[in-house]
Amino acid sequence: MNKTALLLFPACMVISSLASAQTVSVTASGRIINKDQTAIPYAHIILKKEKDSTFTAGTITNEEGRFSITGIKPDHYLLETSINGYNTYTQPIFIGTLSEFLEIPTIVLAQKQEDETKIEAVTITASKKNEIDSRLDKKTYSVADNISQSGGSVLQSMQNLPGITVQDGKVQLRGNDKVTVLIDGKQTALTGFGSQTGLDNIPASAIDKIEIINNPSSKYDANGNAGIINIIMKKNKQNGWNGKAGFTAGLGSLWIRKENLPTIRPQYTLTPKINPSLSVNYRKNKVNIFLQADNLYTETLNKNEFVTRTYDNGTVINSQLKRNRNTNFFTTKAGIDWNIDPQNTVTISGMYGSEKIIDRGDQPFLNGNMSQRLRLWQFLEDELKTTAMGTASYQHKFKEAGHVLNVGFNYTFHREDEKYFYDNYLPSSTGTDAFKLLSDEQVYDFNIDYIKPLKYGRIETGIKLRNRSIPTNMNFIPGANSVLDVSAGGKADYKEFIPAVYGNYVFENEKWEAELGLRLEYVKIQYDVNPNHPTYKSDGYNYTQPFPNFRLAYKIDDRNKFSVFYNRRVDRPNEVDIRIFPKYDDAEIIKVGNPALRPQFTNSIELGYKHNWDTGYLYSALYHRFANGTITRISSIVPNSTLIYAIFQNAGKSYNTGLETIWNQKISDVYSFNINGNLYRNQINAFTVQNLYPQPNTFAAAQQTALSGNIKMNNVFHFSKGFDMQCTFVYLAPDIIPQGRIKSRFSMDAGVKKAIQKGKGELFLNASDLLNTMVIKKSVQGSGFAYTSNDYYETQVVRLGYSYKF
Repeated sequence: MNKTALLLFPACMVISSLASAQTVSVTASGRIINKDQTAIPYAHIILKKEKDSTFTAGTITNEEGRFSITGIKPDHYLLETSINGYNTYTQPIFIGTLSEFLEIPTIVLAQKQEDETKIEAVTITASKKNEIDSRLDKKTYSVADNISQSGGSVLQSMQNLPGITVQDGKVQLRGNDKVTVLIDGKQTALTGFGSQTGLDNIPASAIDKIEIINNPSSKYDANGNAGIINIIMKKNKQNGWNGKAGFTAGLGSLWIRKENLPTIRPQYTLTPKINPSLSVNYRKNKVNIFLQADNLYTETLNKNEFVTRTYDNGTVINSQLKRNRNTNFFTTKAGIDWNIDPQNTVTISGMYGSEKIIDRGDQPFLNGNMSQRLRLWQFLEDELKTTAMGTASYQHKFKEAGHVLNVGFNYTFHREDEKYFYDNYLPSSTGTDAFKLLSDEQVYDFNIDYIKPLKYGRIETGIKLRNRSIPTNMNFIPGANSVLDVSAGGKADYKEFIPAVYGNYVFENEKWEAELGLRLEYVKIQYDVNPNHPTYKSDGYNYTQPFPNFRLAYKIDDRNKFSVFYNRRVDRPNEVDIRIFPKYDDAEIIKVGNPALRPQFTNSIELGYKHNWDTGYLYSALYHRFANGTITRISSIVPNSTLIYAIFQNAGKSYNTGLETIWNQKISDVYSFNINGNLYRNQINAFTVQNLYPQPNTFAAAQQTALSGNIKMNNVFHFSKGFDMQCTFVYLAPDIIPQGRIKSRFSMDAGVKKAIQKGKGELFLNASDLLNTMVIKKSVQGSGFAYTSNDYYETQVVRLGYSYKF
């Protein structure tokens, strides 16, 4: 860390937490009858605080004898039921933190002449949607509170959240990138099924909040051993017309951090960022209509990686991969909620996204002392990604609050239309190559989910069916002196069928909380490839596997709680992981998929402790993961060639053990802070694999271990007159990567915002990577070669934005 960073680091302690705590409330309902099982209408229900009998809420039963009380906060209460002709019935009630809706067991009133009195303790649990969810260790963050990354992409907004780090364009939870990304609780092609594609191009202005779930229950898909990130898009339900419009402009690559190698085109500087956004909502009577549209145009120095390769025979090659990128991402979502009656609701919505990418790249290769250019590889990538999604859902609410049946159908179409054009300049010749990739993805999802409140918790159960197909066609177009492997092209067809059933039971009383679930999944994967492919053949697999989850918590008192978690999850290879076509976005480090790749199964256990006080909390978690069939890229070379081929393989067993702590503290009405630290040990056992492409070769690696971690600080000032400030500091310690290590990284973000126009308008100014210090430095050791790389890609961006609510 340089001296400037050390000097500015204390100043960044002056800021508030990113996350906004949510209102804690529960809706409790029940039914009043007499001994003849006849409903008692118009009975009085009064809820009082147990400690001082203070009135909290009241209602009366309807003609069916049912009642419902909303907005109850966790505490100890007395529920009093009375009506003329019957004895008054009083029972103590404990409001917990696990279920938003719970059913009080049926109350039987005795007529006065029977002179009966019954007292029975009832436990009701509530949904406490604060930063650390009591049930699933779920942390919820409002995107609007992330001042230092306003106006950027979802990926940029995520990198400042506690528990998340970003590496090579992928989000990681606790140092692991096997993360499932959902949008509104669903997997979509917009973020990838089992991958994270597109996160850097979705405007943060389209997002309401982000949920981080480290220990998902069985109701979630089993894919993603590191956890789940759920992106919740904006949707307003206020009566009448309302909405929000905004506009953000920014500049990146304010100066050149490292000069180009000789004889190539200039790298992008002063890159513009433009993001207009609009969300509109109309609600009247039984109908709610919503529309949202965002457009994010950016020019970016997407990659600027300097690599030095050293071979065992003494050959040294220096190169630079520079990629100037223009991206325009448009997304819109519209839909309608129809409340047929108080018990039945239908929602129909659609989403459309169009992502246009133009990459202009240069990659020169020079000898060891930079005296001779060996090769120049220049390319133009023209890519259009189109996504369309349609969703229909039906919800039936039973008479008991929280007793619901949800039925949903989701269809997703995603087209990847990619064209590459290459100019290959050698000392004695010049050639032009090209290829075209067309991939159409179609996904059909159908689900039924049922939730039944109980006296001490609830039952959740459901089924899900998924059918997914991805036909892909790669057409190589060789020119003179072509370097493309034309024989590796052709067609491939990926098919996936996954039915699943799950059950989950939640229990809570004053001292204990428990959650026990099981998901049973059947998976069938078939990958059919061109029969003339020189290396790979059609392949596939199927399995039926259980994925249990368990959670047990003991509440010492209202401020202290211990928890233990266990779950088993899987990481299935995505279609791009097994794709047979070589990828030439780097001319001499070529990425290839592997149809023989198999799932990675992971068992996780976590011990958690949370301590609350009036102005903050401390949450600590000790966790351990054990993975079998670890999925990773293995880089190797073949005889008489300096080309490196990076191919996905199952590398055997790996372990991840760590300690994560979150400290949230309010110092005053002006200042609060959030500190998130994660210290972990990664281990990859020794393994031996055989890479088949472009010809069989064996790679063996010794055991790798590393002690690593990260620390993140978010601090905000809330001044008077709607003026806020935020500064974020992130430090990532060195870590291991496949066949090598990545060095430490650090960055600092800062932002200010001001409420104007009586709170309806807002202005903000922010800067990401304020000191321009974020550089990705790696070293990789292969069989017969080694290389180091430093990527000076664009990280520093300054943005100015305005939004208005109407």
